[in-house]
Amino acid sequence: MAVEQELNETLTQALREKDSRTANVVRMIKTKITERRTAKDFSGEMDDAAIVAVIGAYRKQLQKALAEYEKLGDRGAEQAEELRSEIAFCDRWLPKGMDEGALRELVRERVAALGVTDVKQVGRVVGDVMKSHKGQAEAADVKRIAEELLA
Repeated sequence: MAVEQELNETLTQALREKDSRTANVVRMIKTKITERRTAKDFSGEMDDAAIVAVIGAYRKQLQKALAEYEKLGDRGAEQAEELRSEIAFCDRWLPKGMDEGALRELVRERVAALGVTDVKQVGRVVGDVMKSHKGQAEAADVKRIAEELLA
């Protein structure tokens, strides 16, 4: 079943069950999809991969906001909890990422294959890994591991 169709069914079910939290998250995702579809620079079709990319970008926004609310402590606790549930919902639709060990091994392998020996060339490693494993690893994690290996 297509991701967009699943989102529509999830929204319908959430509305039937009066689950406003889920309904709000799905509505927001659908809004982000519509924004992407109507953007000036977009001329293609919204396939599952494009929709998953939109969900991933939305999840990243939520994570940034979560960090800000966590800094507020008790004042931001309620909003932080709401954001955590939205992030968990988004995770259902996103491909599972690599664990730390597998990512470390992949970065070690790519560093050797590219012949990178200097920390200044970490960008090459990050670009290579992100190109071949899009959606499975965060660029910041790849960079951190590559810098550790080359230090």
